[in-house]
Amino acid sequence: IIQNAIPSRVRYRRLHPARKTFQALRIAVNDELPRLDAALRRCFSLLEAGGVLMVITYHSLEDRIAKRVFRELEAMGPGLVRTKKVIRPSEAEVADNPRARSGKLRVIQRRDVGGKGNHDQERGVEL
Repeated sequence: IIQNAIPSRVRYRRLHPARKTFQALRIAVNDELPRLDAALRRCFSLLEAGGVLMVITYHSLEDRIAKRVFRELEAMGPGLVRTKKVIRPSEAEVADNPRARSGKLRVIQRRDVGGKGNHDQERGVEL
C-alpha cells in the first residue's frame, strides 16, 4: 500500500519506501524520543567528574535531541561538549559497514562538581 502511494521517481530508490513510515510508527508507539531525552540526562547524571558520555545517533530526530540535551547540560555548567561538530563515519567505514552511513557521534564530558575548574585547559584536551 505504502509503495503504491509513493511517486514512481522516489519509489525505486535504494531504500524501501515504507522504511520511514514504519520507523515513524515505531518511534511513536515506543515513545522513543522522550525516553532518549530522559536516558541521556540520566546517563550524564551517573558520570563522575571527568567522565565521558558518547552517543551515536542514526536519525535526525534523535540527533536533534542529543544536541539539545548536550547544549543544555553545558549551559547549566556540569557538561563540556567535546564535539562542537558531529563526528561522521569515514568513507572506509561506510564501505565496510553501510549501516554506519547515517551515524553521528556526539561527546560530552562531566566537569568538576559545580562546573568549577580550569575550563580553558579542559577545552584543549583531545579525546
